[in-house]
Amino acid sequence: LQEFCKTRNMIENSMFEEEPDVVDLTFPALDPDEVAYEPRSSRLLVRGLGENDMDEDEEDCESSARLLGMSFMNRSSAHRSSSSPYTRQAPPRSCSRPSARTMVVCVLFLVIVASMTMVLYFLPGCTFTKAGCRKPNKTTPVEPIYPISTNGELFPWAQLRLPYSIHPISYDLTLNPNLDDMTFTGQTVINMTVLHNTKRIVLHGANLNITKATFKVGLKEVKDVTVLEYKPRQQLAVKFSEELKAGQYCVLTLDYSATLSHTYDGFYNSSYTDKDGNRRVLAATQFEPLYARKAFPCFDEPSFKATFLIKISRKQDYMTLSNMPKAKSTLLPNGLVQDEFERTSVKMSTYLVAFIVSNFTPISKNVSNTLVSVYSVPEKKEHTDYALDTASKLLEFYNSFFEIEYPLKKLDLVAIPDFLAGAMENWGLITFRETTLLVGKESSPLEKQVVASVIAHELAHQWFGNLVTMSWWNDLWLNEGFATYMQYMSLQTGNLFLSVRFRAMDKDALNSSHSVSTEVNTPEQVEEMFDSVSYEKGASILLMLNTSLPGDQQFRKGIIEYLKEFSGANTDTDDLWNSLTKVWCVKMMNSWTSQKGFPLVTVSRNGDEVNLTQEHFLLTSENATHASSLWNIPVTYVNDSCSTLKVPKSVKWLKLNYRNTGFYIVHYGNEGWAALIDALSKNVSVLTHEDRASLIHNIFALSRFGRVSFQQVLNVLEYMPSETESAPVTEALLQLNRIYRLLDKRQESGLVALISFPLLTNNSQTWGEEKSVSKQELRSSLLGMACSMKEENCTQQAKSLFKQYVDSNETFRIPGDLQHVVFSVAAQSDKDWTTLHSMYERVAYDAEKRKILQALASTEDTRRLVWVLKAGLEGDIIQTQDLPLIISTVCNGFAGYLFAWDFIQENWDRLIEKFPVGSFAIQTIIKSATSQFSTQAHLNQVQAFFSSLKERGSQMRSVQEALETIRLNQRWMDENLPTLRKRL
Repeated sequence: LQEFCKTRNMIENSMFEEEPDVVDLTFPALDPDEVAYEPRSSRLLVRGLGENDMDEDEEDCESSARLLGMSFMNRSSAHRSSSSPYTRQAPPRSCSRPSARTMVVCVLFLVIVASMTMVLYFLPGCTFTKAGCRKPNKTTPVEPIYPISTNGELFPWAQLRLPYSIHPISYDLTLNPNLDDMTFTGQTVINMTVLHNTKRIVLHGANLNITKATFKVGLKEVKDVTVLEYKPRQQLAVKFSEELKAGQYCVLTLDYSATLSHTYDGFYNSSYTDKDGNRRVLAATQFEPLYARKAFPCFDEPSFKATFLIKISRKQDYMTLSNMPKAKSTLLPNGLVQDEFERTSVKMSTYLVAFIVSNFTPISKNVSNTLVSVYSVPEKKEHTDYALDTASKLLEFYNSFFEIEYPLKKLDLVAIPDFLAGAMENWGLITFRETTLLVGKESSPLEKQVVASVIAHELAHQWFGNLVTMSWWNDLWLNEGFATYMQYMSLQTGNLFLSVRFRAMDKDALNSSHSVSTEVNTPEQVEEMFDSVSYEKGASILLMLNTSLPGDQQFRKGIIEYLKEFSGANTDTDDLWNSLTKVWCVKMMNSWTSQKGFPLVTVSRNGDEVNLTQEHFLLTSENATHASSLWNIPVTYVNDSCSTLKVPKSVKWLKLNYRNTGFYIVHYGNEGWAALIDALSKNVSVLTHEDRASLIHNIFALSRFGRVSFQQVLNVLEYMPSETESAPVTEALLQLNRIYRLLDKRQESGLVALISFPLLTNNSQTWGEEKSVSKQELRSSLLGMACSMKEENCTQQAKSLFKQYVDSNETFRIPGDLQHVVFSVAAQSDKDWTTLHSMYERVAYDAEKRKILQALASTEDTRRLVWVLKAGLEGDIIQTQDLPLIISTVCNGFAGYLFAWDFIQENWDRLIEKFPVGSFAIQTIIKSATSQFSTQAHLNQVQAFFSSLKERGSQMRSVQEALETIRLNQRWMDENLPTLRKRL
């Protein structure tokens, strides 16, 4: 850092000079059994002027800010319009005596107003029951309206969240899967403790046929019980005539049967084709977030932690895996083998339970008293070495970094042939897609980086998420934000982390975004939490905190304290801040997790003074919420004379957000941008490559925001021929590619050749083997853009490489980072598309197979596009797990984007059968199909289609994001297309 200077500062905006009144919302106390567990972070403080203003703890924040450096205060006065509707009017100078009729009308009016006032007064305390509206008191309990169970009885619970009166201690699970008819039977024995007096037990179960149920309290005799089911909430219940008493111990035993799931959740069936062409079947699990209930009856919420003992039966030529090591195997009278696993040595949330029945083969090694193994289908065992080596090194690193040893005896990493998620962090049994775990002998460094990143993420979860778990899905970021942060920190993949932070900001700039910690009330909302806000924004604010905390290793010390204090427990966001911020202001970080979006910091210079102001960077202002949002911003900066932020006039330029460690955008004004452009034109190394990339991201964002013209964007890009690092170039290419796609759909693709010229003029990339990851990233981005724009030299080189590959019977090697470019160019030829199709069916290496599939989906031949889409939906030739990737690729091309949109509309019901409503797969499909629309006609189509879906997806956040994006695209086109045409 000797070449740069960095001063940390805090912007603390104080919009309100007076402390607003706090409204105390007090509700009558309920019986403990009526109260569903609610984490602290979901409670809101209602303030007179808005929920984000400062309170009396301001002084603590300011003293903390001094630990970072100078504290800057941006005081904004509230301007009140003289024409406000709330301005009190002067009374009339004279009045006349009202008539009798007027008096009667006025009296009636006053009676109505008084009645409404009483209603409004009493309504907040009103509970609507079978007897009507009742206001509860301390002596009269309220009887809510209960739903009807499948057998016609009243179901004894009326909320999404389970009551907290019963807590499981342990589960004994026995499962008997039949892979011939794809069914299974099971028995679940749940040992429970009673926390509050209650007459009911409520838990989860989905698509389970309960055949027998017994219950036992303490040492009393076992009794048969009736299980009620309420399918809309996937809940089961047992009612009792006598109360269960707090402190009692009881056991519920449930026998059941079910069908193995044909989607990618619960206990589902999968298959693959072996080297001899035979179809091999297997069964695996995916329980996060809400699908353990599809495999066994359970309390399927994160805070209901328990231990698990699992027994699974299998054919003798199969093997089984679960979270713990195998304890014993027993030959059953029916010729099957029952494997019994050790009881889990840790308490686990249900979504982390896992088991697999398959014929996989492992490679293993002992690492720090843990047996680490990587499993795959037998034919791909040779592709598991890299994963084993990487997982072993990362396990040792995390053991040391967290100062807490991984608590289980074994750690399995399993490549599953048919798996929707990238990977899943089941404790001791991490499951992966084959593409995110297996690495070929000749894989490129870029491909290895992808695998290492996913392994690093899932191993970090063994501490963040497994050892310490969020209390409810509203704080999913505590799991995913930390795992994402640790994956980049542990591997030092700086450029990759930089890029994903930019993408998180792009999403979070929309009004349809959400706060990092946000209310979650439906299963669809739970699914929707798995997005870039929970993952990448969560990781980004942790990076910002780490770089802002005073003292060496302060952040690490805080998270170690957090892990040790809450080991085995559930937490919310406040618990994290309390551990991390012993010498810090908790309010500083709450401003980043409790409200959506991020700030725009505007820099203005007046003599030697620098003024910083902030506002919400929100691309769509219509119907916007959090209009008065404020953030406590740790500001870092660098300038050309290493002076403090009170800079003399001789300082030519100033760059905020040093190395882009802060989650905000900066606008420098015309003079500030001109100075930075001038500095870069003379010497690109005056700024780090992270700072150069952030300037490019920021200027594009400001153009969309309407603060700068697109001409200013092009001015910033003029230095690009001198750029040597991948991060700035790939960011510029990505931004320009978005515009290219929009213009291409308007048949204006010639304009992009004009605006991309500075990046592509000095494209002297080689086509041979390249070992540097950074250089691979750079050339694959440049060549990919050039070939997609049909630049002749690029397409000819790609065709030549493909011909050599085919002529050599595929023994000639195309560099891994160039395969996508080469295959995509080849797929535009009828003959070569057919060649690629035959290759797809026989290639064994998954990363290469994925690139071939993307090429097949990039063709301009509409008949073939329709075939690819249908094949992906059917799942026979192309796995359905790859359908979101296919749709995304098809939508990029001019020939396919309307076909894809029609395909989605026609097959919506089949899509949500395969992918849950709100899931990341559905989010990807919606975004891919709509993000390149920019006309009112398409906006109307999208709005009409999703409005027609009702409960089948109309309320998804991704739908609102799609509509907002189309409007923004439309606005950008209206503002810039005439100028671009004129420039051309």
